[in-house]
Amino acid sequence: MTSTLEGAHQLVTRGTDTGARIEGLETATTAARGRLDDAVVDRAQQVVDRATGRLRLSATHTVVAIAGATGSGKSSTFNALTGLELSAVGVRRPTTSWASACVWGRDGAGELLEWLGIPARHQTTRDSMLDSGRRSSHSELDGVVLLDLPDHDSTEVAHHLEVDRLVVLADVIVWVLDPQKYADAAIHDRYLAPAVGHQDVMLVVLNHIDTVPEERRESMLADVRRLLDADGLDRVPVLAVSAREGTGIEELREEIARRAGEKQSTRARIDADLHEVAAELSEHSGDRPAGTLSEERTRALEDAFAAAAGVPVVVEAVERSTRTAVQRATGWPPATWTSGLRRDPARKLQLDLGTEGRRLSGRTRDLPQAAQVQRERVDGEVRALADEVSTGLARPWVDSVHRASVSRLDELGDRLDAALGATEVGGTRTPAWASLARVLQWLLLVAAVAGAGWTVALLVTGTLSDALQVAGVALPVVLLAGGLVLGIVLGLLGRLLAGRVARRRADRADQRLREAVSQVSRELVVTPVDAELAAYDAVRSGLARALA
Repeated sequence: MTSTLEGAHQLVTRGTDTGARIEGLETATTAARGRLDDAVVDRAQQVVDRATGRLRLSATHTVVAIAGATGSGKSSTFNALTGLELSAVGVRRPTTSWASACVWGRDGAGELLEWLGIPARHQTTRDSMLDSGRRSSHSELDGVVLLDLPDHDSTEVAHHLEVDRLVVLADVIVWVLDPQKYADAAIHDRYLAPAVGHQDVMLVVLNHIDTVPEERRESMLADVRRLLDADGLDRVPVLAVSAREGTGIEELREEIARRAGEKQSTRARIDADLHEVAAELSEHSGDRPAGTLSEERTRALEDAFAAAAGVPVVVEAVERSTRTAVQRATGWPPATWTSGLRRDPARKLQLDLGTEGRRLSGRTRDLPQAAQVQRERVDGEVRALADEVSTGLARPWVDSVHRASVSRLDELGDRLDAALGATEVGGTRTPAWASLARVLQWLLLVAAVAGAGWTVALLVTGTLSDALQVAGVALPVVLLAGGLVLGIVLGLLGRLLAGRVARRRADRADQRLREAVSQVSRELVVTPVDAELAAYDAVRSGLARALA
């Protein structure tokens, strides 16, 4: 936006913030694109481009357009102001769709006329050779680019298009009315009433005043004033002139010269354009603050995603697998042999492979698929989230937020599978103490078996009473009984500890899996919704600057 700020500097409007208004509207327009009505956004962008283009051009010239209906005498008024016969009038007027331009002060006007789209053959310089000897007669108009527009009510479509194009480019617009058609709805409904925001850069001229009896002139001017007030144009001056007789032409020339001399019309026109289109955009966008996403709603969405991903099933499998693994390691070996016949739930979901194991084996986890009820829960939570943050917004933004919230849900299944498949849950790692307990169990089993064999051998030989005694009990019997009792006690203690370890590992697995699910939910739903809310805030803040 450097060029815009440079243009603002050229306008010699110290203390103004026209450049900031343009930047604000451009920010709002960019953020609104694809979210608000394209026609409204396009109009706003056109104003931004038009204002930026005008600010790049001469700040010493003021573009004044003379517009009116057929027979209003606007070309006669144009000729009277220039002092030259530049525009054909009446029946001699050519059927051209081009405007004519008269320039006071050529320096710097070339690019401006090119921007206005005025062909060179329709341009005249007031201080050119055509006006030699009379150059100083209208020097007060130095810096004025006076345009004579085609008839706005012409039957030629090209004339309508040229008038509509130049009316939005001119810094000041002079509407010339005819005493017989000054109340014509064609000009009031199409041009005057819609320009209520531009009345500070408008003039209305009642031409052919010489054809009105003197006793009726004041009442006719009062009637014109009444119609303009009804259009909301209560600040627009009304001048009575006769281009043919020269009546009021000097007053009109002085008013144009005053506005050109103040060098404010260009900025006033741009500000009016900005305010008008920014107000229209604001009406469509609304200005109510957007809602914020609560932690409760985010957690509810993550819970729904977790359920759809089968996180509870995986966590339960981790807990059961860990409990089974620890119990097998610490339990009495004969009892664990039978439990080994049951399939490990971790192996069923392939949680036992680990990251490196999955890479080497080429296997992926057989994660549970989302049921219909779980997918419906996800859809419900997504809708609830979008509803929460869009409550009170204008309909286009409500629709935009809802579209964004579901824009990537088609990726849900694959993204959840990938996220959970890459999460290490530690389902089957046996604690070190459980491995030591396994060794101890086998030692106790060996002691019990040895004691049993020893006891049987002594019983057969009848020498059990002669065996080494421990607290009055034969050592073989001590080994047998001690191995059995201690093995069973150690197994029961291991079962108790296995539950605690399993729950702790299940909690860790649940945390890791939910973190992975949270990233997916944020990427697929929360981030797109946040982007829409950020765009809405950008539109609001941009429009606030444009309307300041």
